[in-house]
Formats: sequence, structure tokens, C-alpha cells
Amino acid sequence: MPRNIFRALAEVLPDPPLQVATVQVVAEGRVTLELPGGGVLIARGVATEGQSVFVRDGLIESEAPALPIVVLEV
Repeated sequence: MPRNIFRALAEVLPDPPLQVATVQVVAEGRVTLELPGGGVLIARGVATEGQSVFVRDGLIESEAPALPIVVLEV
């Protein structure tokens, strides 16, 4: 039986990471987020400006706790 090549590739690729970000701007269903390293990301979801959120693959999953963030570079 032939195997679905797309499914075989998807099984090999890792899941998108869960990241913490701070909401900068909310406009027309799109949210501009700032990542701890200074990167900017546009995501879908509901949030308010200044809020910390968990985001994965361009979608806000939930509110993140307001804890200090430590960035380690290797």
C-alpha cells in the first residue's frame, strides 16, 4: 500500500515550540507580540496590550504568568 509522503514528513518534523511573548499592539484580530530576545511576531487570538501570553505557531494559546524572563544564549 502506498504511503502518504506528507504524513511521513510530518512525523519526522518537530512540533512548533511554545513561546512566551508580551503583547504590544492589538488591532483587527491580529496581535503584535514581542519575544524575550527582541523579535516581533504577529499572531491570532485575544489579548490586551502589556499582557504576557503563550504563543505557538502563530496562535495565542493562553495567558502566561507575569514572571521575570531570563534569556540564556549558548
